[in-house]
Amino acid sequence: MASTYYSMGNFSSALLYYTKALEIEQKSLPSDHPMLATTYNNIGSVHNSKGNYTEALELYQKTLNIRQKILPENHPDMASIYNNIGSVYNSMGDHEKALEYHTKSFEIRDKSLPPNHPDIALNYERIQ
Repeated sequence: MASTYYSMGNFSSALLYYTKALEIEQKSLPSDHPMLATTYNNIGSVHNSKGNYTEALELYQKTLNIRQKILPENHPDMASIYNNIGSVYNSMGDHEKALEYHTKSFEIRDKSLPPNHPDIALNYERIQ
């Protein structure tokens, strides 16, 4: 339900349901479970969309911390979280930090995805 509300632009309802999911996951899963990383990422995206950049960064950092423990550095999911963090910094006007994270994302995607993958094109756009 949360992702549907998010897609509809109903960020308050999306946040409500993502938060409920997170509460259940925190009680039933280990603290480094990939599902927690996904939920933190999703809640971070809601905050980013609402312009709550500090909250978004905190949640994206939690996502990054979990993924760094459980995934190889060149995994496409690592590229995605670096991209998300870079987007927040860009929105905050910190273009140097944004470039740093978008570059990390690009380097991973360039090594792990086919050369014509649309995510690589996305990174080119974000780096320029």
